[in-house]
Amino acid sequence: MATSEAQTATMQQPAATMHRRGFVELLLTGGFLATAAAFIYPVLRYFVPPKTADLGVDSVVAGKVGELKPNSGKIFRFGNRPGLLILTAAGEYRAISAVCTHLSCTVQYRPDLKEVWCACHNGKYGLDGHNISGPPPRPLQPFDVQVRGDQIFVTRRKES
Repeated sequence: MATSEAQTATMQQPAATMHRRGFVELLLTGGFLATAAAFIYPVLRYFVPPKTADLGVDSVVAGKVGELKPNSGKIFRFGNRPGLLILTAAGEYRAISAVCTHLSCTVQYRPDLKEVWCACHNGKYGLDGHNISGPPPRPLQPFDVQVRGDQIFVTRRKES
């Protein structure tokens, strides 16, 4: 009987080894898939621009008359996002969203170029928000500007 018990124990051992081998293969496969996902996800996020979020309000006071010098710009809050108020060299107020349409970086007005510039990936926009160069896929959202008394109001444009 001693030999039959030894044979039974020997026969059970390969089954346990196969179970351990399957577990190790599962761990290695899972690690490989996690590594592949860690490389692919940032690449996909780079090429797929984020969705635009609701700004939350329709009109804000962006500043006061005389606050900006000609050919300069100012960042202001438009709901939960930044906006950009520009006083052109000709003395005209313009307002656009200050959120780059590429990866949601905050843009700024460059008086030397007379353009709106995104420092993240060197994207350039015109004063009306249209994209000139760089990776931005869409223009910046333009806003309407109204001067009432000494305050400058910026209003979201109604979609037509």
